[in-house]
Amino acid sequence: MAATSSQTRKVAAPPSNYEAVAWRWMRYSAIALIPLVWIHVILQDVIVGVHHMDLSYVALRWANTGWRVFDVLLLGFTFAHGVNGLRQIVIDFIPSVQARQVVSWLLFFFWLFVTVIGAFAIIGGVR
Repeated sequence: MAATSSQTRKVAAPPSNYEAVAWRWMRYSAIALIPLVWIHVILQDVIVGVHHMDLSYVALRWANTGWRVFDVLLLGFTFAHGVNGLRQIVIDFIPSVQARQVVSWLLFFFWLFVTVIGAFAIIGGVR
């Protein structure tokens, strides 16, 4: 009978830096996008149909606060997912760590700027 020994392997905790947060955010946004996009596609393309969408349809839909929140979430998560993917592709071609950080932060502020403007447009809505 062989003697068994219990060996404990210690694994270092992952760093909590920008890359780790971006990696997690890519997964979270993908999970959030699954129901958001399917609800959007089914409602807009299947139930309503693109041929019935006009400014009055948008005004009627945005009269409901729930749809405005839905559209802001869809915008924020979709754009975050896309910009994060763009960031990962762009930094593959940048050898300098400092330049990668600058590009990452510039793309983050670009995402934030566009998302805030889009949210204001959605919340301001059609009068």
